[in-house]
Amino acid sequence: MRDDDTWTAEPATAQRARSVIAAAWSCAVTAESGREELVGAHTMAEDGRLFLEVPEDSPLLGAALCAPRGEPSAVLEFADVAPVPVRNRIRARLWLAGHLAVADGRLAFQPTRVVLRRQSGAVVVGLEEFAAAAPDPLATAEARLLTHLADCHGDAVERLTRLVDAGSLYGAVRVRPLAVDRHGLTLRIERVRSHGDVRLPFHAPADTVAQLTERVHVLLTQAAAAACPRAPRQQRTDAGN
Repeated sequence: MRDDDTWTAEPATAQRARSVIAAAWSCAVTAESGREELVGAHTMAEDGRLFLEVPEDSPLLGAALCAPRGEPSAVLEFADVAPVPVRNRIRARLWLAGHLAVADGRLAFQPTRVVLRRQSGAVVVGLEEFAAAAPDPLATAEARLLTHLADCHGDAVERLTRLVDAGSLYGAVRVRPLAVDRHGLTLRIERVRSHGDVRLPFHAPADTVAQLTERVHVLLTQAAAAACPRAPRQQRTDAGN
């Protein structure tokens, strides 16, 4: 992070959208020629364009080459799936509407509208913000990090719940790590018939896995301090006499 960056406890919406694309392994493309599911086929340029590697016999490629009225329109859909098994694993969906063109044997997609839908609702992302944003630096490592935390450090997840308000834990039957980004860790609290999410912000952004490890250790230290019993006021007074 540069010295002139302003740190916030939540990623900006445009960065969330770019992070979904960076971490996603597949996407669905819907055009006049039909709908195709592409796996491991998309890359993103810094200017906000997406490039799609499709087979030579793909209807999408044919539509882009033969479009009678110029560039054909299409919609790309990405799903943000929690890497750790939890209830309702789809954390967000991202839709990009735009136009397809052929560039160096690949499909180039220029978005004209970007919509990110999360549990809190759908938000239209400004095109300039989307093009200028960068993915969260932990986006491509998130799946590995959360899976390791859930599978190998369940005791640490349990200790982190000491930082959660007791009311949020009422009726909890399971707590799992749901998401992590440079600004914080989110826990999914599951109850018998419902669930809720609690975010534990870091004291400073984490741009590397090493920094993330340090930030989580700070949270665990805070959790240990929160669990330490404090002497009643009367007892402390008596000890001082």
